[in-house]
Amino acid sequence: MLRTWLFSKNVRHMVFDAIDRAILKRLQSDGRISNANLAEAVGLSPSACSRRLDILEKSGVIRGYHARLSDKALGYRMTAIVHISLSGQFAKTLTEFEKAVQRCPNVLSCYLMSGEYDYVLRVVVKDLEDYERLHRDWLSALPHVVRINSSFALRDVIDRPNTGLDINLA
Repeated sequence: MLRTWLFSKNVRHMVFDAIDRAILKRLQSDGRISNANLAEAVGLSPSACSRRLDILEKSGVIRGYHARLSDKALGYRMTAIVHISLSGQFAKTLTEFEKAVQRCPNVLSCYLMSGEYDYVLRVVVKDLEDYERLHRDWLSALPHVVRINSSFALRDVIDRPNTGLDINLA
């Protein structure tokens, strides 16, 4: 049942039933579906569906509703994966880097990593000239950066907006 909560290191984990999974799957395929149509699709009354949605939103399971834009249609024809090493991993160093990288509009995602590099970024650019500008004006100027290693994606193989819902929800 949806209202079951498990606590682990201050992180809330929900146990989902079949209706919750159906709601989440339907929203992933059509985030603009009306509450009435969603309720009908999952076999609930509109008010019960609305209550469930409210719980899923307030608990953080549903983080938002977004339009998925085409990078290519917007002129961003290249995706780069950028590995960044910092001068250290002190709290202040990490905080300063993270605040600065959030201001870079070409960065689509940024992950603090274990292993050889401190961060991995996924960035989009129009072309190599645009990447050179990004590297010069943004990436090299980020605080505490000592090493940048970039790779360019040749084509998308998988680009999922969400985790598959048939796993890890029960």
